[in-house]
Amino acid sequence: MMIEKHISALLYRYQCVTVPGFGAFITETVSARYNETSNTFAPPKKTLLFNSLLQQNDGLLANHIALEEHISFNEAVVLIQEQSALWKDDLSNKKVVYLKNIGELSLNSEQKIQFEPVGSTNYLTASFGLTAVMATALTREQQTETKVIELATTTKNKPRLQWMRYAAVVAAAVGLYSSVSTYQEYEVYQEKKIAVEKDVQTQIEQKLQQATFVIEAPQIIKEKVAEVTKPNKPFHIVAGAFKTEAKAQILTDELKAKGYTNAKYLSKSKHNMRQVVYNSYTSQEEAQKDLRQIHEKVNKDAWIFIEN
Repeated sequence: MMIEKHISALLYRYQCVTVPGFGAFITETVSARYNETSNTFAPPKKTLLFNSLLQQNDGLLANHIALEEHISFNEAVVLIQEQSALWKDDLSNKKVVYLKNIGELSLNSEQKIQFEPVGSTNYLTASFGLTAVMATALTREQQTETKVIELATTTKNKPRLQWMRYAAVVAAAVGLYSSVSTYQEYEVYQEKKIAVEKDVQTQIEQKLQQATFVIEAPQIIKEKVAEVTKPNKPFHIVAGAFKTEAKAQILTDELKAKGYTNAKYLSKSKHNMRQVVYNSYTSQEEAQKDLRQIHEKVNKDAWIFIEN
């Protein structure tokens, strides 16, 4: 009997599940986070830890197995002891113990048990039904359009500002008229006033012509982007990501056994993670269609990865 399914069921409800004589699996709640690799926001979840020092039988696991398998409490304790002995034997022979939906156990160089969680099961019941949300990045084209709008707005207002400045000069010149007290002074002033007005008018026309030229002939300078050969099927539905190739292969084999014949793991990402995928697609619409089915029937934490 595989007791890991009972351990997994208890992890939804309890913070600590102890396997007597072997160790304890402990959950720790983490808040929502942003994944740079997949460009998605993931909901809050429970992460798993393992402590080999907590081995005392608290009766939780044995009682659960007894109820689910319709056996006595003592029989459940014996089953746990037998399974624990098998795990220890595999670890002593340098084998990796894989517990479905929980993680992998192995011995390090110091002969101590080390644990690494695998799979994408979220044991936080408060996040039930929540899936990763893909973030939409602002494209270069959208950024260029925003800059063009700002440029056009600035250019449109510029002639008006220039006109107001030179109109102020004219108003100042006209104001001098009130200070002229004699006819002779008035004639001298009138000649100067006409000269100033002509000079101002000439400058205004020059500025307006320059501004009109900018408005009528705005040019968008697009950067040349080097052409990059993209994969034929860049859209992938990801089941999990691992640091080691062996762990990625384990999950890949499981997916194929479940009928996902196109399951595979991708090459290492920039974060040194190998992503195991259910399938790959040529368009995002195809991937979204299958993702909805996977969320409903198999794995609500699966997400779409777009390979550049």
